[in-house]
Amino acid sequence: MYVYVRAKFTSAYILSGVWTLISIYLAIPWYHDLSERLYAPLPALIVSGLAIVPGWAMSFMIFSLLLDRRPRYVEKPFDAPPLTLLIAAYNEEERITDTLTSVWLQQYRSHLRVVVIDDGSKDRTADIVRTFIQEHPTWDKTFELIRQPKNMGKAVALTTGLKTVETEYVVTIDADSYLHVKAVENLARNIVLGPKQTAAVAGNVMVRNSRDNLMTRLQEWDYFHGIAVIKRVQSLYQGTLVAQGAFSIYRTEAVRRLNGWPPKVGEDIVLTWGLREMGYRIGYAENAFCFTVVPQTYRQFFHQRKRWARGLIEAFKAYPASLVHPRMTSPFVWYNLFFPLVDSVYLVFFLPGLIMALLFHNYLIVGMMTVLLLPLALIANGLFFWKEKKTFTEYGLKVRLNFSGFVVYLLAYQAIMAPATVSGYVSEMMNMTKRWGTK
Repeated sequence: MYVYVRAKFTSAYILSGVWTLISIYLAIPWYHDLSERLYAPLPALIVSGLAIVPGWAMSFMIFSLLLDRRPRYVEKPFDAPPLTLLIAAYNEEERITDTLTSVWLQQYRSHLRVVVIDDGSKDRTADIVRTFIQEHPTWDKTFELIRQPKNMGKAVALTTGLKTVETEYVVTIDADSYLHVKAVENLARNIVLGPKQTAAVAGNVMVRNSRDNLMTRLQEWDYFHGIAVIKRVQSLYQGTLVAQGAFSIYRTEAVRRLNGWPPKVGEDIVLTWGLREMGYRIGYAENAFCFTVVPQTYRQFFHQRKRWARGLIEAFKAYPASLVHPRMTSPFVWYNLFFPLVDSVYLVFFLPGLIMALLFHNYLIVGMMTVLLLPLALIANGLFFWKEKKTFTEYGLKVRLNFSGFVVYLLAYQAIMAPATVSGYVSEMMNMTKRWGTK
């Protein structure tokens, strides 16, 4: 039985709203206990940031996934259009050959023009690209190199490449990624066969180097459980909030209307929100697999997540009207507005409260209400795993056994990530100096 998207949205919204009202009722005694010891508005911030807002978001995700029955574009033939692929590269001599090889191996029934924009690299990136071009002649793909005289940032590099694009669609790929052989085809099929107003489609980005250490194993679950599932639900309601630069396809004319990628640290989220504000739809292709290299050290991870957090605030600064233009994806925009609150309350109150509960048996902050979130989290993670595993299995991929990473991800990932995100929010709100920060 087919259920209209708006009916799914209304059902999930009502059910999560009921859950939230019950949570508020149950939290009243906790709020009164906090009010006796803390000044206002701290009790309200703690209750909202630790229980009410995260509980609503998790319940909305669960109900939405249970209702998700997306169209299977993979079974539909389509006229594959010629594409231009832009790869911005800075000091990628160790990875660029693998990335270009994965593009060269793509099974795509039309011409692919691949443009590598070397963004002032100080290593042998440009020389390696030239060698690859000489050693891989082919009739259905052409490879080109553009060199920036100095490092000017990913946004400038991509916009430079955009000036050379003559195809209707343009794809961006990170220079340290590896594509599944059908990734470009599945991405293109989704935008060609999708609704007419679709301006971009995000690919399914997963972790490539998950075996390196515990830091990368944690991120494997974040990409597999968190990022992929959130995009899946957002696309269900016809509006993925980020077409990530790591692997996405765009309508060239739509990007040009925004003058290319904005010179921001979160260039992909700001661009996506700009497309949304112009009335375009942003999709998600869960079968367009791209495997990317994630930070191996906490320092690199800290800078990356700090940059992502700054990008979110940049998007709100650039498009504040997103908060007042109602559409089915508005709840995700509103929830993003609460990210600074949730992360800050977690860092400032929950972690100290956890120490108080474990060492001193003081359950003022970490008590029954926060414990009640654990069953919901387990249900959500089980559902997330089942949905993504099903997608992997359909395309001949296996989910790697990573039990230790999952346990630490479930119990401590938020504690690891919160310092970085809070730092990013504060940095952007105070207009501090911006830098990429991972190399």
